[in-house]
Amino acid sequence: MSLFSLDVWNFEMLEPLLDVQNLRTSFFTPQGEMRAVDGVSFSLSAGKILGVVGESGCGKSVMSLSLMGLIPKEEGRIVGGSILYQKQDLLQFNFSQMRSIRGKEIAMIFQDSMMALNPVFTIGDQIRESICAHERVSFRVLKKRILEILDQVGIASPEKRMHDYPHQLSGGMRQRVMIAMALVSQPKILIADEPTTAMDMTTQAQILDLLKKLQRQRNLALLFITHDLALISELADEVLVMYTGRVVEQGEIQDVFGSPKMPYTQGLLKSVAFLHDHALAFPRPPLEGIEGFVPDLLDLPKGCHFQDRCVHRMLRCQEEAPVLRSLSASHRIACWKDL
Repeated sequence: MSLFSLDVWNFEMLEPLLDVQNLRTSFFTPQGEMRAVDGVSFSLSAGKILGVVGESGCGKSVMSLSLMGLIPKEEGRIVGGSILYQKQDLLQFNFSQMRSIRGKEIAMIFQDSMMALNPVFTIGDQIRESICAHERVSFRVLKKRILEILDQVGIASPEKRMHDYPHQLSGGMRQRVMIAMALVSQPKILIADEPTTAMDMTTQAQILDLLKKLQRQRNLALLFITHDLALISELADEVLVMYTGRVVEQGEIQDVFGSPKMPYTQGLLKSVAFLHDHALAFPRPPLEGIEGFVPDLLDLPKGCHFQDRCVHRMLRCQEEAPVLRSLSASHRIACWKDL
């Protein structure tokens, strides 16, 4: 390989698979416009894990549905920004083009496996449908791939289980089926939206270990959405902290969790008990909650949306919305504190 070829290869490896810039998604109600995602930007490369955290209603799931082109058109729409997948803006794709990307190039695991799986079809039929949506293959090849992917996600006796219905499986096994459906077409990007919600700790650990193993084996770009900061501290390379649809802090995990600068991030970290405190670079503070409530998206305050809950609020916070600024090459915050 020539030096030139090596440079091109290195450049391509560094290029992000997904580059989201100023994404804005709104829902329109009789009371007015509700900005669920408000100017979110990030990039994601092959082999990397980006964690997205924040309280319920902060826009995490709406952001993931926006990336997949699944925002219900009757109630909402993407009103601005760009979603570049391998330098192609998905927001410019028509329905047919987006359908060819969804599941094949970018796949998603939903949080409620019982709701996401069809109760009247066997799991084998549902995995088959995931394959046939993008490929034409023989029955023999179909069966072989279904058995292979069920085995890869750790489902014992796949020959028998492929004929089972969702209600015949445990919650952990249903989630393994969801992972199998998402990965059977070999996507480059996987979005996992709260994939371990309502699971016991043992099952949760098993699913996370499985996701990490498959992510490494396939060099997947993984977008992991959760409210559980302990999971992100163990899993992610980088983290995005969201509040009322906006990014308030982002960067490498050791920067954001090891030295949080935005008061909201500091509050989140103080409000949860980490199972593995060694993941944190700072001493375990006593548990304490964040006072107040997330504001109504239809009645957001002027300036910083976190101002009413922040002990560091200033006059500027009430008048001017902070923009993301760089603290270092790998750490950004949206806050007027310490300026």
